[in-house]
Formats: sequence, structure tokens, C-alpha cells
Amino acid sequence: MSKENTFYETLLEAHKDAMKCPPPQEVIEFFDTMLGVLFPEFSSVRYSNESEISDRMNELKHKFRKILDQNKQCIKSGIKGIEDQFFDELPEIHSMLLLDIEAIYRGDPAAKSTAEVIRTYPGFYAISAHRIAHALLNLGVILIPRIISEHAHRQTGIDIHPGAQIGKYFCIDHGTGVVIGETTIIGDKVKVYQGVTLGGLSVKKEDARKKRHPTIGNNVVIYAGATILGGDTKIGDNSIVGGNVWLTKSVPPGSKIYYQAKMINAEGDGETDTIIFK
Repeated sequence: MSKENTFYETLLEAHKDAMKCPPPQEVIEFFDTMLGVLFPEFSSVRYSNESEISDRMNELKHKFRKILDQNKQCIKSGIKGIEDQFFDELPEIHSMLLLDIEAIYRGDPAAKSTAEVIRTYPGFYAISAHRIAHALLNLGVILIPRIISEHAHRQTGIDIHPGAQIGKYFCIDHGTGVVIGETTIIGDKVKVYQGVTLGGLSVKKEDARKKRHPTIGNNVVIYAGATILGGDTKIGDNSIVGGNVWLTKSVPPGSKIYYQAKMINAEGDGETDTIIFK
């Protein structure tokens, strides 16, 4: 057998394996279409009555079931009625997203309207993808949530694992470079800026089932470039984490954590940056 034939056999086996999972583009089209039904500002399609919306939702439910049925082992789609459970949760997801939109609008002086947030803000798209992906993951669906979240990551530069738990009224300002790990827990009314990392101290595969990422309390602001690591790290309610801060330890409620830069003179005398807790 020639090397060429062996290579083609290898490719054929890869194509057979790929058939076991839904094509990413099909999942992405489903997500974008559904987002357009939930928020018409995101879509060019308009509906004139409730029957049209109901019919469209039923079409999307059928399409979702078809995606699930492409391979039951890959996405655990053997659960009966999983599509009904997901679509029953859409009103709550929609309500959560309306609060996120309001948080982004009120949190950014540059935002002129909620419609502008929906149409143009990467934070809205990333949070929408997360709310939907997280709901699917909680229903036992695998792979599809990652396809949705990684698509949003490519589109926005915001990387949120679908396993992360995020409370109400969540605001991502600018957003580029934000990373939120799988076991992160975020409370209500939290605002994060670009370049924030909520990550793990350990990258060992055997720690995959452990809580590896931080817990962020309510009413917390995390400024650009801050890095907060570790499953035992907790940021107390009403705290402010300044730009470029590196944290691997918990801080109590009401804390202000920031770096204070020191001037270095021409002779090289002076002090390095100092972390300040208040």
C-alpha cells in the first residue's frame, strides 16, 4: 500500500469520527438566529405578530433537536424532551440578558442607547453566548456549549467557559482579552474591564473536577489587566480590584486593591510598585 493511500485512509477515519458531532457552523447559525429572535436589533428579520414568532421558535426547536440527534454519544442527547426544557428556560435567559444590557448601558458613559449595546457591544454578544451555553451545559448537553462559547471568543476576544456561574446585571466594558474560567463564580452587579483574567493556579489535568477558579462577590469592579487566580480565592462584596493587580489570596468585603507606582530617579534609586490594600 502506498503512503498516499495510507494517508487517505487516515483522513477517511477522521471524517467518519467528525460525523459523530454536529458541524460547528450549524450550531453557530442556530445560536445567531435565536439571538435575533430574542433581540430584533441583532437581526434584519422582523415579525409582525405572535404567531410568526411562535412558528419561528418551533422551527428553531426542531432544528435544535436535529442538531442533538446527530450523535447521541457525543452530546448526551438521549435525554427526552431536552429541547423543550431548554426553550422553556428562554424567558428567564431573556430576562437575565435584559439586565445585562442595562448594566452595560449604565456602566458605560459612551453608550447612547440599549439598542447600541445590542447591535455593537462585544460584551453583550459574549454574555448572550454564555447565558445560552451555560443553560445547555446545565441540561447535560456537551460540546455544543463549547462551540457557542468559542465562537463568541473568536468574534469578541472574550473567553468565557460555559461552566462559569455568572449572576445578574453583569457588565463587561470593552472586553478584549477577558478570560473567565470554568469553575469561576461571579455574583450580582459585577463589572469587569478588558484584559481581566479569572483563572486557575494549577493546570494539571487531574485537577479538572476541582474548583480551580476564583469566586467574585456582589457589587465588585475589576479594572483592566487584573489577574485573579485560584479556586480558594474570594473577592468580598463591594470590593474594587485595580488595574494590573495580581491576586492569589482572598480579600474581605469592601476592599480596595491597587498598585501604587513609585518614581525612580536618574541614578536608579527608588522603589518598585507596591500593592496596597484598603
